[in-house]
Amino acid sequence: MRSYLDFEKPVAELEAKIEELRVLEQPAGAVEIGDEVARLESKAADALKALYANLTPWNKTQVARHPQRPHCLDYVAGLISDFTPLAGDRSFGEDEAIVGGFGRFRGESVCVIGQEKGSSTESRLKRNFGMAMPEGYRKAVRLMELADHFEVPVITLVDTAGAYPGIGAEERGQAEAIARSTAACLALKVPSVAVVLGEGGSGGAIAIATANKVLMLEHAIYSVISPEGAASILWRDSGKAQEAATGMKITADDLLRFGVIDAIIREPMGGAHRDWPAAINATGDAIAAAFDSLRELGPEAIRQQRRDKFLAIGRTLA
Repeated sequence: MRSYLDFEKPVAELEAKIEELRVLEQPAGAVEIGDEVARLESKAADALKALYANLTPWNKTQVARHPQRPHCLDYVAGLISDFTPLAGDRSFGEDEAIVGGFGRFRGESVCVIGQEKGSSTESRLKRNFGMAMPEGYRKAVRLMELADHFEVPVITLVDTAGAYPGIGAEERGQAEAIARSTAACLALKVPSVAVVLGEGGSGGAIAIATANKVLMLEHAIYSVISPEGAASILWRDSGKAQEAATGMKITADDLLRFGVIDAIIREPMGGAHRDWPAAINATGDAIAAAFDSLRELGPEAIRQQRRDKFLAIGRTLA
């Protein structure tokens, strides 16, 4: 069953009516109502188009968090063949919030690292809602070092509200693990492409998103803190999250304008959750184009380009 966001209520009502009419069509000899269904479908499509043409930053935050949005493993299944996952940080244990391994992307070997939120209650608990522990980032470092050693390009898929802030994670060196993962991204001598699939939250995101090319889905968000967190700090009122979202400039259009990301991946009408294959194929095309733009660069040039890119962000926005 499709899940609707609050602002999608007009579309939800129309599509509910369409489903009711389709049920009436099924019995033999039922009244012909195909024309009415077609009219309502056209009206629903127009309403959806109008809504998504005028999304506010808060609306985009809601879409980025949509429970039916495709997640990391869905993109891996759609884009990566012969995927072999690797587990453990060789120090403490395994973190299911971060998925990593090697496979083939359009015939070429790649290393894939991503944050997986899960799609059911059981899988969300298993994956800790995509919020990684220190061992997850240490696993990411291990995979990046392997990719560098074997000269394999790296794809990272970002989708997290942030790194896990629990006491155990802090005791095991969460901040240090994030810093080392970010440093490992910068040190790579192989091309790297990061894609923000849904939420790109704080250091938990940047730890694997410090890439040569940073791509972002149209309705994803990317920020140093959640709108609710920012509202709590600024106004001591998380209810002002909508206002915070607008002021924080967290949408793909804003971040492309500021030079924080390199390209926007357009989503199907109504968001990636309405058409998984189209969203995944568009993401694959964007990743391929990003790698093509880096193909002529040597190892040192790859690393220098990445460092210059992030230094330029600091100089431009400071």
